[in-house]
Amino acid sequence: MLHATSRRAAYIGLLLLLPATLRAQAPLTPAQYQQDFAYFWTTISENYCYFDKKQTDWATVRTLYAAQLPGITTKAAFTRLLENALHELYDNHASLSTNLPDSRRLLPSGSDVWAQFRQGKPVVVAVRAGFGAERAGMRPGMEIVAVNDVPLAQALPPLLPRTLRAPDEAAREVALNLALAGTHNNPRKLTVRSQGRTLTFYPDKPTAQLENIGYPRLLESRQLGTIGYIRVNNSLGNNNLIAAFDSTLDALSATSGLILDLRETPNGGNTTVGRAILSRFITREQPYQRHELTAEEQRYGIKRSWVELVSPRPRPYTRPLVVLVGRWTSSMGEGITIGFDAMQRATILGTEMARLNGGIASYRLPNSGIGFAIPFERIYHINGTPRENFVPAQHISQSEESRDVALEKALELLSRD
Repeated sequence: MLHATSRRAAYIGLLLLLPATLRAQAPLTPAQYQQDFAYFWTTISENYCYFDKKQTDWATVRTLYAAQLPGITTKAAFTRLLENALHELYDNHASLSTNLPDSRRLLPSGSDVWAQFRQGKPVVVAVRAGFGAERAGMRPGMEIVAVNDVPLAQALPPLLPRTLRAPDEAAREVALNLALAGTHNNPRKLTVRSQGRTLTFYPDKPTAQLENIGYPRLLESRQLGTIGYIRVNNSLGNNNLIAAFDSTLDALSATSGLILDLRETPNGGNTTVGRAILSRFITREQPYQRHELTAEEQRYGIKRSWVELVSPRPRPYTRPLVVLVGRWTSSMGEGITIGFDAMQRATILGTEMARLNGGIASYRLPNSGIGFAIPFERIYHINGTPRENFVPAQHISQSEESRDVALEKALELLSRD
């Protein structure tokens, strides 16, 4: 995935010959920081595949942040510079492999409440089940007033990109949700307006759950009458899920229908696990998503795209299936969802998903070793809809009440069959 020059490769080879302790302790020179930033900027320039959706002036990003390099003397300061530069893309699927204590939490994996501007007002549209915001009492429909006592009108401008050619509502939404997610080291105080009252919530008390997310199992399951239920606990990147899913599905093989809950998959995953799940619900090979590699077209003027297939595995589950999705269904979770829809194998029910852009590639800076990931290929539904634009046919808005409306609707649909 990485195309290093021979000079850079020779440098890395010499670096690897040094003792590990010396490599770890050796401070970087100004020239090395400049080399790393040049590699970072150029790699994104050549491989990021969503510039056409952005108002970002990437050339100005180079000018703006390269001018700050002479003052960079520590890896922490360089990390912050890279964070700020990457933030110019306002893309939740682009990230660094490291962070600082006061870095913003990643979206959506490090968030537990999601808001959008509705008629100009910042309104909560989703709350992550089982996390601090929900436990504190936050619900959809509440209007955000302030974050940590800073009025929202003042909190957002520092979180907006600095190199936009024109204002972009998508950038405002990212800034809004970065503000709500907060930083790793600072407990949040969220002030909202609801039904004429001003309310205050502390989602990170008594503990900052978003800093210590853990699950007792890769998945959980149960039987609801004659209907089976499987919930994936953010493990779509763990290949051990394949065996766990197979045994769980086998145990539910006699059910009259099945609910597959993908609403807690914010970290995405890999296609091996994704295809493993899809393959247990079909009896013939079928396409499930389309890919497009834009870098090749940008470099050579030759479009490259392909359709990915999924093949059936033994013991297919052939009874009706409902897939539950929501704001924390991300990346591979979104891929599985559009796959089921493309194969006409499931009813998709829920809210908008995370809307993460495409598939990511990971890169590593040659001197500092800092990793970064960016979307490098576009992913589409077989019908041509960009994955990030897919909306469930059975659209269920999250309720202001604590009841699980989507699950209730899924049980109702399956009970009819």
